[in-house]
Amino acid sequence: MKKGLYLIMFWVMLLSAGVVTTSCSSDDSPSPVEEPAKSTPDVRITETIRMADKKATVYNIEYPSVDPFGKPVTLSGSIVVGDEVDANNKKAEGMVLYNHFTVFHKSECPSKGDVGVPLLVVGSKMIAVAADYYGFGVTEDKDQAYCISRVNAQASVDALLAARELLKEKGYTWEDRLFNLGYSQGGQTSMGVLRLVAEKYPDIKVTHTVAGGGPYDIGETYRQLVSMGESTMPSTVISSVWAYNEYAPLGINNADMFKDDILQKIPVYLLSKNYHRAEIEQHLGYTKFTDMFYPVMFDFGSDISKKLMAAFENDNLCKGWTPRKTERITLVHNELDGCVPYANATNMADFLEKQGFKVDRGTTDDRYVDGKVFLYHFALPDGFLLSSLGAHEAGALPFTIEFLTIACHYLGLKTWWFIPTAEDIEAL
Repeated sequence: MKKGLYLIMFWVMLLSAGVVTTSCSSDDSPSPVEEPAKSTPDVRITETIRMADKKATVYNIEYPSVDPFGKPVTLSGSIVVGDEVDANNKKAEGMVLYNHFTVFHKSECPSKGDVGVPLLVVGSKMIAVAADYYGFGVTEDKDQAYCISRVNAQASVDALLAARELLKEKGYTWEDRLFNLGYSQGGQTSMGVLRLVAEKYPDIKVTHTVAGGGPYDIGETYRQLVSMGESTMPSTVISSVWAYNEYAPLGINNADMFKDDILQKIPVYLLSKNYHRAEIEQHLGYTKFTDMFYPVMFDFGSDISKKLMAAFENDNLCKGWTPRKTERITLVHNELDGCVPYANATNMADFLEKQGFKVDRGTTDDRYVDGKVFLYHFALPDGFLLSSLGAHEAGALPFTIEFLTIACHYLGLKTWWFIPTAEDIEAL
């Protein structure tokens, strides 16, 4: 029983809070080694970090992509290669495209050391690739394009293409397996990746997508939260409104949307990238929408709300695209989520069903059929796992278990390749 509790605590804290990062304080300190540019000046390994204690090597990379306005930009990300891949003549069993969840501190992106989740792939004989997204890493001086799925999906796909090129140059090969996954904002990005490859990249084949707790229908997310009157993570709502206004661009005066107290705090806590989410929520001090926004934000007939909702609708993943019928998709969502309402999962499932997908709403264990959507839903209330965790964070545990189960199926493994110990928990 005690070991089971440790397991729950480990996975939830790891995925929802991003607490496992690469650290220079261990006895096996990573040693950065500058490397020359590879291929072209825009696609290159900028740093190689040897992590002997994790039995892995991290390659930080820069690569060409586009900014939220569609203009060329250099972005950054990371590649994680476990020692077992090198020992296998540099042949991997596949790749994991990891799309990270909500972060605010500049150190929380992959290339600045936060590769805790990608490192979990070590031991599976797979290689993990993770993009920083626009607004982090090499572009940390820019505001992040928070929950703009087209922008973040492009950053992720471009990171994958760059990683494949660089890995080939270093002599790596891999089986034709690609797992596309992410939780929360990362879940939205994962479905954005499927939309993007369907539209632009026929050569990128995705073996299985595991998307958890994502705001796929960003407009419906906002409508439901307005109806509820508050959010368990107000920083995410504020960041979404700010990003869409800046990058859509809508041209709305922020002083007409945000109340003065919140407007003054946004540059200090949300945009500076000097604070973690828990600190930000504490400094914001509000969860109720009436304390953060002016009434025009609740009146969907107002000019401001019409502009905002139109921008949300333009990035709605639950409409307007044709998924490839070979996709295999698992959606994971907590029905009691007070940050990303459960309607996101049902709206996505309904959309895919209309597109001809067979939707299994959690009644069987069959997840591995082309054109199949498995909707895994559950009800975990706030504080059910740990008193400090809300229902949204708690959903990260079932999401992780689903990914491990799915990956093991394709890899032919009978058990998970990574089992946390009590020492791991104490180390956190």
